[in-house]
Amino acid sequence: MDELTRIKQLKKEKNAIILAHNYQRGEVQDAADFVGDSFGLSQEAASHDADVIVFCGVDFMAESAAILSPEKTVLMPELSAQCPMAAMITPDSLIKEKEKYPGAAVVCYVNTSAAVKAESDICCTSANAVKVVESLEEDEIIFVPDRNLASYVARYTGKKIIPWRGYCPTHEMILPGDILLEKEDHPDAEILVHPECRPEVIDLADKVLSTSGMLKYASQSGTPEFIIGTEIGLIHRLSLENPGKTFIPATRFAVCPNMKMNTLGSIVRALENNEHVIEVRESVRVKARIALDGMLEVGRGD
Repeated sequence: MDELTRIKQLKKEKNAIILAHNYQRGEVQDAADFVGDSFGLSQEAASHDADVIVFCGVDFMAESAAILSPEKTVLMPELSAQCPMAAMITPDSLIKEKEKYPGAAVVCYVNTSAAVKAESDICCTSANAVKVVESLEEDEIIFVPDRNLASYVARYTGKKIIPWRGYCPTHEMILPGDILLEKEDHPDAEILVHPECRPEVIDLADKVLSTSGMLKYASQSGTPEFIIGTEIGLIHRLSLENPGKTFIPATRFAVCPNMKMNTLGSIVRALENNEHVIEVRESVRVKARIALDGMLEVGRGD
């Protein structure tokens, strides 16, 4: 029996659903019931009636599903699939930062641990970060952990943004020179980049969009060619949903090795062996849920 057939069989047996982030391997995306960004996957985890959620992404995503759906079993096929940026902020370091700015609200990017979410006032995604910041009464905002997303938000708000110094190693690999070289080869292509990119890369973009925003824009635009400044896994879905259009990675080095850890084989093992179960301590879960619920109430930004 091949892996895809086995996955379908196990899903039926266990009333399971497979969620895959847009940066996953192509074959993992194709095997998933739902492919999306952090916002969409958080919503799917909360709304679906499956008993088991197999989360093909990185650690904080599986934690978010466990926070929103404590009655369900959340499985993470590869425990080593950690988010480097999420690891750049800890609850203790955030508590110390809050002590420096007692009047500031804390906005945490969804790319954070459950424990950091529990110390935050509200979460955001790359799609709704500006909208979330604008929804708050406070004029000072501690924004963790992504300095590049914080810088992007600061362009569109009059509030004082206090950034943490974290970053996404994959998006940091995308350099202005990469964009300029591809633009020279493809002068008519539109440049779409993710707000996790460096400010100088954002300055070169035609549009700055989340992964879901890129998918939506590419499908609606009459432009036949795009330069894509984000993790290259998104190009699989962009190409699938837009036959006849061309998608060029800003650099082929924009690969997140942790996102690529999940395979069809690890999904099979997760379902067969009920591994690895992701649980969040109740005292942390309740507080983190408030931050996530706040994000869901604000809604999408793209």
